[in-house]
Amino acid sequence: MAPLSGDALSVIVAIAALAVAVGLAPLRRWLLHAAVLDRPNARSLHHVPTPRGGGLAIALVVLVAHGVMAPRLLAGGIPVTVLLAWSGAAAGFGLLGWLDDRRSRAVAGRLLAQFALAATFVGVLTAHAAVLGGLVGALLAVPLCVWSVNLYNFMDGADGFAGLQLGLTTAGALLLPGVLGDGGIAGASAALTGAALGFLVWNRPPARLFMGDAGSYFVGFEIAALAMLAPLEGGATLPFLVLFLPFVVDASLTLVARIFAGERFWQPHRQHVYQRLLLAGWPPSRLLFALAVINVTVCWPLAWWSAGEGGAPAAGLAALLLGALWAWARVACTERS
Repeated sequence: MAPLSGDALSVIVAIAALAVAVGLAPLRRWLLHAAVLDRPNARSLHHVPTPRGGGLAIALVVLVAHGVMAPRLLAGGIPVTVLLAWSGAAAGFGLLGWLDDRRSRAVAGRLLAQFALAATFVGVLTAHAAVLGGLVGALLAVPLCVWSVNLYNFMDGADGFAGLQLGLTTAGALLLPGVLGDGGIAGASAALTGAALGFLVWNRPPARLFMGDAGSYFVGFEIAALAMLAPLEGGATLPFLVLFLPFVVDASLTLVARIFAGERFWQPHRQHVYQRLLLAGWPPSRLLFALAVINVTVCWPLAWWSAGEGGAPAAGLAALLLGALWAWARVACTERS
């Protein structure tokens, strides 16, 4: 089967963007009617009750893309069992998030379900494809997959923020050589890029619709899955993860800081650097501009280097630079407050 050209990937992006942007109009009306609202509280950054669950449209469009790309994925060497496990787990995470959007559930039960879904996908992938380095790699991949789901959920707390990072991560993976191949994985990534653009039509500041847990769980898993699946079509896992580092660094270092401070780290809070910047007076537009600059000037070049000769040192340099930036911003926000 012929590889996907740049023009074909652009068409996928455009179709996915249009489908999500148009589909969110009736979905938003239904969410308002059903009173599926994110109401402001002491830990939120918005001030008006806003519909949540817009991620359902993202999940639907991307899962359709899974189906459309299926012949190409199978022709590229991805076993049908892996494709089914990937799509099934993605749908499961979206459904789990939607249930949480409707009624919040206990952390323990939520994590148990997430680990079960992640373990199912990783188990099938390990059994049918040599991409995770055997049993040890699989045992590491399961909690990392769950962490990707939750960190994306934690970082989805400001207008346009999560949607922009999704678009920049997947667009970078498509544009930079060596991150993805030119098969069905690239097609799925293009659908995610388009879905992000379509969602931003409704989620840009001031947001008229939130992604909700349905979207953040689904997207967090998709990013982890694409990173793990990329080598099956000639891509690489590490550069893909470098593209996602702005969220990984803020969420991970904030979690570590809260644990060392003896706080109840499992409870909602407003201590991520992006939240601190907004509370310190940054307008949302400045935050989004800063996120775009960090991605394009740090993550994209170092992901490109990592995909080539840079390897792990390039990824380590990216993590070090973003970690230093995180520490500086955290101290600056503390001094300003």
